[in-house]
Amino acid sequence: MLRHPFINNRMLILYYGLFWLTLAASNSLIQIFWYDEELEKAIFTSLVVFIIYPVIGASIWYIVKFEGAKETDWMWTMLYHVVGATILNAIWLYIGYIVVKIFDESFLHNLNETLPTRILFGYILYTVYVVFFYAVNYYQTLKEKIKKEAELKSLIREAELSALKSQINPHFLFNSLNSISSLTVSNPSKAQEMVINLSTFMRYSLQHGQEDMVSLNQELDNIKLYLGIEKIRFGKKLNPIFEIEETCENAQIPNMILQPLYENAIKYGVYEATGEVSIVTRCQTGSKHVLITIENGYEPDSIKNRGEGIGLRNIRQRLDLIYGNPDLIRIIDKKTSFKVELIIPQNKQA
Repeated sequence: MLRHPFINNRMLILYYGLFWLTLAASNSLIQIFWYDEELEKAIFTSLVVFIIYPVIGASIWYIVKFEGAKETDWMWTMLYHVVGATILNAIWLYIGYIVVKIFDESFLHNLNETLPTRILFGYILYTVYVVFFYAVNYYQTLKEKIKKEAELKSLIREAELSALKSQINPHFLFNSLNSISSLTVSNPSKAQEMVINLSTFMRYSLQHGQEDMVSLNQELDNIKLYLGIEKIRFGKKLNPIFEIEETCENAQIPNMILQPLYENAIKYGVYEATGEVSIVTRCQTGSKHVLITIENGYEPDSIKNRGEGIGLRNIRQRLDLIYGNPDLIRIIDKKTSFKVELIIPQNKQA
């Protein structure tokens, strides 16, 4: 990117101009009070040196950028800048000579006398400019690199979230279609109701992105729809209970973060049970988080070596990606009931 740092940056141009005007004024004062130079002569020579060079010197940015775009050794870089400094100095001295000749030829003698000093000063100024513009170039390159890395991390994170969420929908859809298939024979009207509810549930899932935040109220409304679908299949065996504090209702949580927990509760609790199984959902607010608890009973003899399945791993990974903390989920097995606690920060920082 060859855009000059002065472009679209009025404040930088202002500071640049003030810096060189200050140098010109300081040089004039030194000539007047130290060398007893005439006021008009001191100001004129200072302007020739400290106004013309800054205008020309700004072009050194393009010299630095062009050289920086190539992979060269230090000897070539040195030679490149020596040639650049020589050409720039020649232009600067020539313009100064023309300006003096146009406005007041009486200063030509002074210009000729100070020529060696001004040549040396020109090379020093060029070096200062090169160091300054290399620093600016390094800063801009670093900023662009950080921005690109952030964009890449964001894309990777979005892809990971997308992959994680895509694990849930097909799994749930497969189970629901199996239920609908069995109901089409035994109870066609309930099968139709389940298809409508499933359609509404899936529409909610697709309406939100991988990282969208929704209110707990919205998420629970969708969960109740999901449980309604499953209740058609399990009847009185499934008993959902919600004990939600009013202060929790507007808490922001990642969408579809709860659904795998209810799916697990049904799979390992309700499906294997012979009697009624309650799935109890509670929520409490903390200073900077909400604590959501989902607990369900199960028959110990029906489940062996139960570990952290795909649903729980999915939630842990999503929480890690969104909040940077995989320990926001706690799993407690009480041997007759299974309890999952979710700690959801409300400032999106764990």
